[in-house]
Amino acid sequence: MEVRRTAPVKLVVPDEYHDDLHKTADQFLHCANEASDYCWDNISHEDCVISNSKARNALYDRLREETDLTANLVQEAIRRAVHAVDSGVDRWKNGKRTNKPEFTSWSIVYDKRSATFYRNNISLSTVNGRIECDFELPADSPTPYEQYVLSDDYEFRTSTLQYDQASDEFYFHITTRKIDDEGEAVDVAGSDDTGHQTVLGIDLGVNSLAVSSTGTFWSGDEYDHWIQEFENRRAEMQQRRTQSAHNALLRLGNRERAWRKQYIHTVANEIVDEAATHECDVIVFEELTDIRDRLPHADWHHVWAFRRLLEYVEYKAPEQGIAVAQVDPDHTSHRCSHTDCGFTHEDNRDGEQFMCLKCGYEINADYNGAKNVALRYLRKRQHSLRSSPTSGSADAPVDVRINGGTLNGDGYQAV
Repeated sequence: MEVRRTAPVKLVVPDEYHDDLHKTADQFLHCANEASDYCWDNISHEDCVISNSKARNALYDRLREETDLTANLVQEAIRRAVHAVDSGVDRWKNGKRTNKPEFTSWSIVYDKRSATFYRNNISLSTVNGRIECDFELPADSPTPYEQYVLSDDYEFRTSTLQYDQASDEFYFHITTRKIDDEGEAVDVAGSDDTGHQTVLGIDLGVNSLAVSSTGTFWSGDEYDHWIQEFENRRAEMQQRRTQSAHNALLRLGNRERAWRKQYIHTVANEIVDEAATHECDVIVFEELTDIRDRLPHADWHHVWAFRRLLEYVEYKAPEQGIAVAQVDPDHTSHRCSHTDCGFTHEDNRDGEQFMCLKCGYEINADYNGAKNVALRYLRKRQHSLRSSPTSGSADAPVDVRINGGTLNGDGYQAV
């Protein structure tokens, strides 16, 4: 697993260039959707195109003629569609619901040829030629931009330009990859699939935003409280229906977005610290696909928080030498995590409490889920190693870090 970091940077885009970027985004999304149409087959996943070279050979010339995009932007749009279709095919094979990918959100993917970095600004390809935009960086130093984009220890990778309609602002999410003295990618030591691993499981929910298999809870109460406060304040301003109230609404929206990001960053840091404190090699989350179906009471801001939390941990953990993985969430909330039980029934869980109908094990439901998330990774990894003809470590141990000890394939062992 490569060590990657993302540095979000606000761009100062001159007014005369706004239209250029909006037209570029429209044409980029057009190419991505055209590629999705070509790659997707509603009848059989076996007929879907998941080869980037095949899609590029079939579409590149036509899309260059239909748009004013540069060659690199057309290729990135095709690549984005192929990747989305490939992910959909995987879900299809696993019997999960999926549909043809459709791209509607404002975004443009840039590689190192279509985006050129200078110390204080950037040059971007658009449908009307290249434009230069300054960076608006925080006063505190070092900034993530200085730490990763300007550092010789990291190299620029494909990154995404996004637009915030409410504030009329552009943000460039710069992805970097850590490299060694020879320019080769640096891998996370904990991601070695043939060695001993210690795992921290994370369960996500509404009442508890996150719970670890070590028994640490990150409550959702404070998060929900401040989201409600922002909603109440927004409702008051909307009733005034004045220009000043409208301007205040925009400022409130900016404050809310900044607060939510900072809050989730704090939780992500604490999760990584929890893993490091317990000498874990891997942090395991449940897959977030179908999260709305699994948590019907979750509001939009909960789903946003889950996705951002995973995203932030994914780029913070490698800096500590910790890998991040995901597992299928099916029945993790209904399966008994007690040693040698594993009985699964939907009536095992009643709200925030879990009581196994078979063995009588009682525990907080979210903590039970966190242990099951980690245990599923344990079983999945051991199965993978044992079924691999090239693996020399079929018996490589995996420990699940829990409150007061560890769990492994043979059961509970106190530490």
